[in-house]
Amino acid sequence: MRIGILGGTFNPVHIGHLILAEEAVWKLKLDKVIFVPAYMPPHKKIEGGSAAEDRLSMVKLAIEGNPKFEVSAVEIDARKRSYSVDTLKSFKDTYGSGAELFFLTGSDSLKDLFSWKDIEDIFKLSKFVVANRPGYPVRNVPKEAETVAITPIEVSSQDIRRRLGEDKSIRYLVPEKVREYIISKRLYLTREG
Repeated sequence: MRIGILGGTFNPVHIGHLILAEEAVWKLKLDKVIFVPAYMPPHKKIEGGSAAEDRLSMVKLAIEGNPKFEVSAVEIDARKRSYSVDTLKSFKDTYGSGAELFFLTGSDSLKDLFSWKDIEDIFKLSKFVVANRPGYPVRNVPKEAETVAITPIEVSSQDIRRRLGEDKSIRYLVPEKVREYIISKRLYLTREG
């Protein structure tokens, strides 16, 4: 079995994440992609005040209806700082040595890649795949990694949070069910109104 692992804060999940996962499925011939929302990532602060459970719920809504997509709460359930190496070990235990894991990340991660905990073990546990991301050139890719070209969509969770704080539309930047969830829970609002 060929399994893509796509981690992140998903704060919120958006169409760029979904396009990356969908294109990775067919370009890398994956059986599925598992989205893994981080509880507390080591390299960034989770901004906007959304609880881990909200981010998990939004991913579940976003991937509904796609039989190739799954979500795992392994990092959220651990209730501690999330390290990719630990997550990959967990999936190796779950799926066994016969499963091939493909760790999917964006080109924005390349700048601090070698500060990641046990990066060499990550390379051993998985095929490390770097996808292009607008504004982050795919360069200085380690020899252990491969690249995959994804349709460039210039959307970011940070921009979505900013738009919401400014009372601007996020329609079509996130799946409609995610947009409705954000509105119903009043997530990412910086002021009342």
